[in-house]
Order: sequence, then structure tokens, then C-alpha cells
Amino acid sequence: MKLWQKNNEDSQRGDKSQQVNRFTVGKDHDFDLMLAPFDVLGSMAHARMLSTVGLLTQAEANDLQLALKVIFSEIEAGKFIIQDDVEDVHSQIEILLTARLGDTGKKIHSARSRNDQVLLDVKLFLRNEIEELTNQVFSFFKLLQEKSEQFKDDLLPGYTHLQLAMPSSFGLWFGAYAESLVDDCISLHAAYEVVNKNPLGSAAGYGSSFPINRSLTTELLGFDHMNYNVVYAQMGRGKAERITAQALANIADTLAKMSMDICLFLNPGFGFIHFPEDLTTGSSIMPHKKNPDVFELIRAYCNRIKALPNEISMMTTNLPSGYHRDLQLLKEHLFPAFATMKDCINMASLMLSHIEVGKEIMKDKKYLYAFSVEAVNELVLAGMPFRDAYKKVAEDIAAGNFTWDKSLAHTHEGSIGDLQHAAILNMMQEIMQRFNFNKVHQATNSLLQFGQPK
Repeated sequence: MKLWQKNNEDSQRGDKSQQVNRFTVGKDHDFDLMLAPFDVLGSMAHARMLSTVGLLTQAEANDLQLALKVIFSEIEAGKFIIQDDVEDVHSQIEILLTARLGDTGKKIHSARSRNDQVLLDVKLFLRNEIEELTNQVFSFFKLLQEKSEQFKDDLLPGYTHLQLAMPSSFGLWFGAYAESLVDDCISLHAAYEVVNKNPLGSAAGYGSSFPINRSLTTELLGFDHMNYNVVYAQMGRGKAERITAQALANIADTLAKMSMDICLFLNPGFGFIHFPEDLTTGSSIMPHKKNPDVFELIRAYCNRIKALPNEISMMTTNLPSGYHRDLQLLKEHLFPAFATMKDCINMASLMLSHIEVGKEIMKDKKYLYAFSVEAVNELVLAGMPFRDAYKKVAEDIAAGNFTWDKSLAHTHEGSIGDLQHAAILNMMQEIMQRFNFNKVHQATNSLLQFGQPK
């Protein structure tokens, strides 16, 4: 059933029409269910706005908002479905409103197009997903900082080119990934700012001759701004998804790199860390095996997410302005990535909550040369020119005469001896405050409280 269908001709075309419908709808019903609560919120704001410009009576607007609240409750209870013969979530909700309110239900689509409905729904969905992901990243960040503090005195070798380089520490290692998440949240906030603009009112992409009040719907839905130019509002579809995908890819890159480190550190050739047996997997024929399957899968999932911005970019390449059905496919690629990303963070949190680290790794004589730079620096501090000190230590190593007591004196900001946890936490908290999620919560609650006794 298509609300835009003008007569019975389509229903009489038979198999060909059904094939076209199957192909064009594709998997959209599954992803439209994810948009359903946001479509209702958008319709509630739209109905309230229509009553202020005379396109609905106050009574009609009230009836619509109360009916939409019921639909919202049905969605939350898992009772909402999109019927097989209904094209999309927008049509399903309008059909329900019409069935329950008669002609009043048909008026909800005044001054609106399905194009700006889906634009709005996607932005509200992305805004909500970014909030959930940001809060989850922040929790993971705090876990990494806790581990950094817990293991700050436990040394491990650092590598360049996967060759022994200089001393590091678990405090430094955990802290590095914590600070990486700070920058990842900066990119998440940038995506949030792009997403948090109201496209509603752009209609099919060229505005409306109705005297709508777009500032009011912007306020009612808790947006910081609107997409002012109606053509750009439509052009922004694909761009918002791509920018959001890049923010996801940045987090994925942090987790993928960390997972690769952990796979190496767990290898017996390194032997730096240990996990309880119930968090690793074994082999069907090798009884000694403890495989890091969780981190191998996190690495693979995250590498797949890292490809997402390019996938979205390719799907929107060379599209002119205006709406095109190509954009429908973006949901199939982007929407599941949020669940995957959150699942990866959850599993990484579980694993790292139970990690055990080696306490005396650097006492092994095979790591002696990691302290060569310490020896060079000590000679320099005693007055020897750096190049001469470097040459002397190199000669001692070549002659087999190099020794070192393996003590460290790293005191500058961000080094083993000064991890700067408080400064890094302050940066993260400052970024978290920029999101201002409370504004959205207040706007949503205000819409959903309509009709409740005061």
C-alpha cells in the first residue's frame, strides 16, 4: 500500500509491480523499525507546529499528539510492526493515525514530504546513537585510566618496527589508549554538531508554500540549529552519515590497534599479559592453547567499520542535489555499525576488567638493551656530548660490556613517571560537557508529557 498511489493501476499490474516493490523496499522495513520512535517524535512536533499556523485546529493537534503518544508506547513495548504491504514507517504511522482519527489523521502530512521525514528521522536516530556511544566510550575511557593507574609501576618493553626499543609501562600503554579516546570523542562531537540540525520543513527539498514555523520544530525537537537552506537540507543526507561513519571509524581504529597489541602481548613469545581461562578459547587438539578470540574479532569488526566512511562516500559519489533512492542504502551500512561498535567496547571492557599483567618483565636479560638510551642520557647529563655518549654505549654493546641497573628517571609530563591522568580526564570531561545531551532529553520529555495532568 503506497500513500502516494493515485489510483488502482499499480495494484492491477501484478507480478512486475511486486518485483519492483520488493527490490525498491529491500531491507528498509527492518531499519525503518529503528526509526519508528523518532518518526513519532517528529510528527508530534510537526502537529504542534501546524496548529500554530492554522493548518490544524487545536483540537485536531491535541488528538494527533495523544494518538502519537499511544503509538510511541506501542513501539517501546515492541507491539509496532510495519505491515508487509506498507511501503515504510512514515506510511504505517499515517495509516494508524487515519484508522484511529479519520480525516484528522490524514492531515498530519500537510506541509511535509517523506523526504524530510526520513531526513529528520535519521538525524534523530543518529543523535540518539551518538549519545549512547559517547557515554559508552566515556565509561571505557575511565576503565583504561583506572588500569593505567593500577599498573603504572609495571614496566614492559616498548617497540619500534616491532624491534626492542625503550622501556615502557602498562600505565603508559593503558593511558595512551585512554587519551586516544579523547580525540575520538572530539570527532564524535563534530559529528553530533552536524547531525544536531533540524531539516524538517525542507519538504521534497525545495521548501513549502505553507507558512510553517521551522524555528518552532527546531526548539520542540531540541536541535541546536536548523539546516536553513532547504536544498542543502536534502544535500546533507549522505554527508551527515559519512561524517558520523568517520567518527565511528576513529574509535574503531583505536580499538583495532589496542586489540592487535593485546594479541601480541598474550603470545607466549611476549608473555606480557594473562586472562582467566574462561575469557579465552582453546584448541580441539592442542591442550596448551589460550587464544585471544575476543580481541581477534574486535580487530576484525573494527577494521570493517574503518571501511564504512569509504562505503558511504562511494554510494553518494556523483549524486547531484536533490533526493535519490541511492540514499536509502546508507541505513543498511551505517545503522548496524553502532551496535557492532558498542558490542566491541562492551567486550573489550569485560576483558580488560580481568587482565593480569607481568610484574617483572623487564628483569629478563633479553630486554637489557632497551635501557641503552638511559645509559646514553646519563653520560650526557654528566657532561659528555650526545654523539660521543651514543658512540660509547654502542661500542659497549658491540663488545658485550653493556650493563645497566634498569632504573628509570622519567619525570616530564606524559612520561612513565608522570602520566598526567588528571589533565587527560579534564580534557575528556570538557568534551563531554559540549554535547549538552540534557537539552535533547528535556525537549523529548516535553513532547511525551503532552496530555498528562499537571
